[in-house]
Amino acid sequence: MIGVFGGTFDPIHYGHLRPAKEALVTLGLEQVRFVPAARPPHRRPPVASAEQRLRMVELAVADEPGFVVDDRELRRPGPSYTVDTLMSMREEFGERTLCLLLGTDAFVQLETWHCWQQLPQLAHLVVMPRPGWPIPDSDSGLPAWARGTLVQQVAELARATSGFLFFLRVTPQDISATRIREVIADGDTVADWLPPAEFDYICQHGIYRK
Repeated sequence: MIGVFGGTFDPIHYGHLRPAKEALVTLGLEQVRFVPAARPPHRRPPVASAEQRLRMVELAVADEPGFVVDDRELRRPGPSYTVDTLMSMREEFGERTLCLLLGTDAFVQLETWHCWQQLPQLAHLVVMPRPGWPIPDSDSGLPAWARGTLVQQVAELARATSGFLFFLRVTPQDISATRIREVIADGDTVADWLPPAEFDYICQHGIYRK
């Protein structure tokens, strides 16, 4: 199984990396592919350039077996729609099982995404809950479109290439990219929130400084 973890990554930090590592191990994924968004349709334009964000992701995952950097959204023109990314991966990986890794905040807004109805046809939806977001234990707590897709066991994900919903409990990480940018802009250190090589790169290039 292949995990797909997209995001602006402005910058990528341990709040992304640690849950992804837990997903890699718990789900028994062959790899987690980190996909930096070029033009995220639901967010303000990134502060760092596409090249800088890609390099930060490369540095952040360099020493992590099973983590792969995927730059297809940066090479593709137009908005960075997840459906296009999954369709591209489906063409590349054929009938391999794909698991789209999402935070709870993204999951509850899924119906605002471009061609969102196609997403479960292309990948399993693996939702990583955040503090304050309860985990539904039955169909009654799910949106209508997701009812009948919830599975409780990791092994069930391997039975199909897509179509299931799974809630993966991960260790909460109280870190945000917004907070990191604010702290750097104020001239303080964020060394505990980022891999050392990435933090050095940010300092060397003055990214996020006022």
